[in-house]
Amino acid sequence: MRLYQIDAFTDQPFRGNPAAVCLLDRERDAAWMQQVAAEMNLSETAFLLRRGDAWSLRWFTPAVEVDLCGHATLASAHALFQEQLADGTIAFDTRSGRLTARRSGDWIELDFPSTPAVAAELPDDVIRSVGVEPVFTGRNQFDYLIEAADESAVRSMRPDFAALRSLGARGVIVTSRASEYDFVSRFLAGGVGIDEDPVTGSAHCTLAPYWAAKLGKQEFVAFQASPRGGVLRVRLAGDRVLLGGRAVTVFSGELLA
Repeated sequence: MRLYQIDAFTDQPFRGNPAAVCLLDRERDAAWMQQVAAEMNLSETAFLLRRGDAWSLRWFTPAVEVDLCGHATLASAHALFQEQLADGTIAFDTRSGRLTARRSGDWIELDFPSTPAVAAELPDDVIRSVGVEPVFTGRNQFDYLIEAADESAVRSMRPDFAALRSLGARGVIVTSRASEYDFVSRFLAGGVGIDEDPVTGSAHCTLAPYWAAKLGKQEFVAFQASPRGGVLRVRLAGDRVLLGGRAVTVFSGELLA
C-alpha cells in the first residue's frame, strides 16, 4: 500500500497542515485504520479505496474517526492527481456524503457542505480556556464559534489546551477580520485529541456563511493563523462551500503492516 505525507493548504513544505494518505489494497476494518493513524501521529490520516468511478474516503485522527476533514481531503486529491490515478473531477464517498475535488491550475478546489453556526451562549469554562473576549459566540453540529474583537487577539491568544480536551464539541473556531486577508482564524480541536489544528478546511465551511452574512460577499481569501499557517480560497455557493488550496508531497513510501 502506498503511503504519503502531504502538507495541505500551502505551496511550501513544512507549512500548512500535514496529513497522511494511505491507498488501500482492500477493505480494512476501522480498528486497523485507527492503529495506522495513531502510528502516523498526524492530525489526520486519510484512507482511500477505489469503488467504481468514485473513491471511498475515511479520516482518522490519532484518537478517533471524524465525519469531515478538509485538509486530508485536499491531500487525498493531490495524491491521486500526482499518481495519475484520477483526472478532472474526483468523487469521494464519505461519512458526510459525496464530496468532490477538481484541479484548477496548481490549486485544487473542494466542494463541501456548508455547516453554518447559530448564535448560542458557550460555557464559561470554554471561553476562559480559549482566552479571548468574544464579540459573538455560536455553534453548529461540530464546533463552537467565537468571533474576537480584532486580529491581534486571535493571533496572540494562549489557550489552556489541557482544559479544552474536555470540550462538549469537536473544537473551537476563533476568528476575526484581518488586514491582509478577509478574515483569520484558529482552530482548537481538543475534542478530538488535537490541541491546535494547523489549517482546517471543515472549519471554513462554518466561517464562509458567517463572514458572508457579515461582509455581504461570497468569496474570500482566508488565513489560518496557526504556527505553521495556511491560505485558503473560500467561496459560498448556496448550501455548499468551495475550498481552494494547494498541497506539497513531503515523502512517499510503502505501508507493510
